[in-house]
Amino acid sequence: MSAKKAKRREEYEARIKQAIAVLDDVSQDTTTPRNIRKVAKDSIAMLNSDKYSLAVRAANTTSMLEEISQDPNMPPYTRVKIWNVISLLEAIKD
Repeated sequence: MSAKKAKRREEYEARIKQAIAVLDDVSQDTTTPRNIRKVAKDSIAMLNSDKYSLAVRAANTTSMLEEISQDPNMPPYTRVKIWNVISLLEAIKD
């Protein structure tokens, strides 16, 4: 693996760690509806999975989060956190 690829992978892993931290926040927030907390937990599981490449995990998680971000019951501050996670993950490419 070239130094450039290793550096990119490190950056992607750091983005995933940030995303997991924010999603963990959301999943622990009792003011957030249960279905949204469940998607946050499922997203964390997807990001931690070794089954797929980093880009596929990021894309799958982004898809899950975009779907739930339309929920009218989501508190505005939670929606902002979800959007931040989506933007973090969108930069991850193969």
